[in-house]
Amino acid sequence: MAVSRRQFLFGAGGLAAAAATTGLTGCAPGSRGGGSGGGGTDIKFAWWGNDVRNKNTQAAIDAYVKANPSIKISPQPGEFASYWDKLATQTAGGQAPDIIQMDMNYISEYGNRQALLDLSKVDVSKFSEGTVDSGRIGDKLVGINAGVNSALIFANPAIFEKAKMDLPDDKTWTWDSMIDVSAEVAAKADVPFGVVQVFAGDPMFGAFVRQQGKELFTADGLGFDVDDAKAWFDLMVKAQKANAIGSAQQISEEGSPAAGKPIDQAALATGKTAMQYYNSNQLPAVTAAKGSEVALLRFPSITGKATERKAWYKASMLWSASAKTTHPDEVIALINWWVNSPECAAINLSERGVPCNTEILEAIKPQLAKEQQAVVKYIEDIKPEVANTPVAPPTGAGKIAEIMFRHQTDVLFGRASTGDAAQKFVDELKSNVKG
Repeated sequence: MAVSRRQFLFGAGGLAAAAATTGLTGCAPGSRGGGSGGGGTDIKFAWWGNDVRNKNTQAAIDAYVKANPSIKISPQPGEFASYWDKLATQTAGGQAPDIIQMDMNYISEYGNRQALLDLSKVDVSKFSEGTVDSGRIGDKLVGINAGVNSALIFANPAIFEKAKMDLPDDKTWTWDSMIDVSAEVAAKADVPFGVVQVFAGDPMFGAFVRQQGKELFTADGLGFDVDDAKAWFDLMVKAQKANAIGSAQQISEEGSPAAGKPIDQAALATGKTAMQYYNSNQLPAVTAAKGSEVALLRFPSITGKATERKAWYKASMLWSASAKTTHPDEVIALINWWVNSPECAAINLSERGVPCNTEILEAIKPQLAKEQQAVVKYIEDIKPEVANTPVAPPTGAGKIAEIMFRHQTDVLFGRASTGDAAQKFVDELKSNVKG
């Protein structure tokens, strides 16, 4: 029987035995840890991604194995929607991958259950300021930042052209004006959606509450209350009534964070929407899937001032390792190579986000394609708009988007008021976080 994320969270108290790491004896291809010797080491390597990431990751794996012939790496690619339940099942059965591509929403769940290896021996000395602590849980570094990105909105210029509209001014637009623009472009271009997945996901809700001096989460639990959730749900209802985000049925099919649609089937790529929430590092994959230009837009603010929108640099994902790995030295060496090697950086470029190692970033800049250059420029341009980095969501908080959308759906279909749905959303999320 598969183990769900919730079952992992509440029933995994004894899952992970701490695996003590011995010395890291080398970080470049060809070097060895003291773990398994020359008998051949099989490292299971799990990640979620798209066709671009899968191709890059396999190329990097091949390069490492070629330089390290006694190492075998067994790839375990997957889709984000099913990745976490599979990982929970593997971890509960003592069969977690040696290397785990980790998300900020789940690192506390696994780190607090002692399911992740201490990676303090990975060299992060050349990482840019503020990019290391994302992976700290308690006194251990259990995740190595794989790259920097930022939440934003991708726009389809062709749809705006069809509507005979200019792209919105993303330095001055507000949440209300985003709704107005979305409704207008959807009507004029005759597409189902003006914007998709802005209200359904926690990143934009997080931006909304940050702009009011709060946070989604604090070290003690929730950082927002029912009134904040109700205000967000009210904004969503306003958008729906304006025909900015589609009908309830359309939203349930296209807007769900659990829909798990491949990028090439998502609303932006298929021409169903003018705008869609994404993370900056996804630009190359989305552009490839769409087959034409994509524009980057800052998410809105309450005041209409970009410098007050409380943006943040996010770990696009992290590299973690199972605490039960029997090859801790080799795992650490591979992660170290992944984040500090010019060879690996030349393969992956900025697909997993802008590299944290500043020397690596400068080295690969000339090799970056047009879309990757745009991502780096965006990350640099928004620096004056960046506020504090949010804390890692506490144990149990990883399902916030799923929980929120379920209660939003009740509102959209007229089964609940925004006030009642907001109360139930907050209560259920608190119940999860308390676990």
